[in-house]
Amino acid sequence: MDERRRHRILMVSDFFYPNFGGVENHIYYLSQCLLKLGHKVVVMTHAYGNRSGVRYMTGGLKVYYIPWKPFLMQNTLPTIYGTLPIIRTILVRERISLVHGHQAFSTLCHEALMHARTMGYKVVFTDHSLYGFADVGSIHMNKVLQFTLADVNQAICVSHTSKENTVLRSGLPPEKVFVIPNAVDTAVFKPASERLSCHEIIIVVISRLVYRKGADLLVEVIPEVCRLYPNVRFIVGGDGPKRVRLEEMREKHSLQDRVEMLGAVQHAQVRSVLITGHIFLNSSLTEAFCIAILEAASCGLLTVSTRVGGVPEVLPDDMIVLAEPVPSDMVQAIMKAIQILPSIDPQMMHLRMKSLYSWHDVARRTEIVYDRALSCSNENLLQRLPRYLACGAWAGKLFCVVMIINFLLWHLLQVWKPSEDIEEVPDYVLPCHEEDISPD
Repeated sequence: MDERRRHRILMVSDFFYPNFGGVENHIYYLSQCLLKLGHKVVVMTHAYGNRSGVRYMTGGLKVYYIPWKPFLMQNTLPTIYGTLPIIRTILVRERISLVHGHQAFSTLCHEALMHARTMGYKVVFTDHSLYGFADVGSIHMNKVLQFTLADVNQAICVSHTSKENTVLRSGLPPEKVFVIPNAVDTAVFKPASERLSCHEIIIVVISRLVYRKGADLLVEVIPEVCRLYPNVRFIVGGDGPKRVRLEEMREKHSLQDRVEMLGAVQHAQVRSVLITGHIFLNSSLTEAFCIAILEAASCGLLTVSTRVGGVPEVLPDDMIVLAEPVPSDMVQAIMKAIQILPSIDPQMMHLRMKSLYSWHDVARRTEIVYDRALSCSNENLLQRLPRYLACGAWAGKLFCVVMIINFLLWHLLQVWKPSEDIEEVPDYVLPCHEEDISPD
C-alpha cells in the first residue's frame, strides 16, 4: 500500500479480549481486516488479571494491556489526566496517525480521545450502545459523551437507530456520523452438516442474564411456550444476576427436563450450542445492533426477537419474527416462528448472511471514514475551545478548563521527556491467512 494512504491506527477501549462481547469482537475482527488492507493497527486496553504489557495476536495484531485494573463493569477508574503519559508514549512509539475509540461507557476511550485531540491527532469514535435520557446514569453519561465528542473528527454508529440516539445525546452534526453495521465471521458460524428433525423443536437463548437483556421476560415466556407445545425444549446459555429467577421458574413449573441451563458459554463454544437448535430467542429491552442475531442466522436458526433499538434493521423480514417486549406478544411470535420453521433452509440462510455481512466490507467502509478524518484541517487549542464552550453555560466553562490543563500538562511532559527521546518501535507484521481471522 502507498505509504501516504496507509493509516497507523490505535484502537482504544476498556473492552477487549480475553473478555468476550460485541465490542470486543468488533475491535478484533475490524483490526484483522484493516491489517489485511495494509494498515498498521495497535490496540490499547487495560490489564486483565495477570495479562499486562504487550501481547501479539493473530496476524501480528499488537495489544498494549496497560497496567490499569478494572474498577466497575470492566471499566478503569476515571483519572482524567492519569493516562496522559502512557497514551502519549504509545502514540509516539508506534507513530500513530489516527486514534479510534470504542464504546461510550469506556473510561479509557474517553480519556484517550481527549489526550489525542490535545496532541493534535485525528480521532474517530464508534458508539455500540443505546442510552436513555431520563435516568441519572444516562444524564451523566450523555454529558460526558457531549464533552468527548465535541471535538472528534468523525463518528460511527452500528445502526441508524444508534446514529439518531448518538446525535441527540451528544449534539454532533449528523453529517459527521456514519452508519457502519457489525458483521459476522461466517467461516466460524455455519450450520450443522445435517438438518435437524422438527419432531422436537429446540429454542436457544444465549445472552447475559441481566435486566437489559430481558431475562425477566424469559421467566414469563418459557413456561407459557412449554405449556402450549409439549415438543418444545429450551437451551439457555449465559450467566448473570437474573439466573436465579430462571432457576426458580424452572423449579416452580417442573421444567427441569425441558429447560437446560448451561451457565456461561465461552465464545469458542457458541456455534456448537447454536447448531443444536431450530430457533434463536432474543429478549433484549434495548439493543443498538445485536451481533448474537447475526451469529444465530449464520448458523441457520430462525430468529425471534423483541422489536427494540436497531434490531429491525439487522435481518430481512423472512429471517426474523419481531415482537413487542411483552410476554404475550413474544409467545405469539414464537408460535408464528414454529409454524414457518419447516420452510427455513439453514444452508440457504447461511449463504444469504455471507453476502449480507462481511468484516472485510466493514473494514473498507471504516477506511473511508479514516480518510475523511485525516482530511480535516489541523486546529490549535484556541480554535477548538469554542466547541467545548457550546456544551453548556457551566459545563462548557468546566470542559474548557479541563482541556487547558490537559494542554499545559502535555507541554510539561514535552519538556520533561521530549518526543525525540521516546524510541520508535519498528513495524513488524506476522504472516496471516485471509481464511482464518478467528481469535481461536
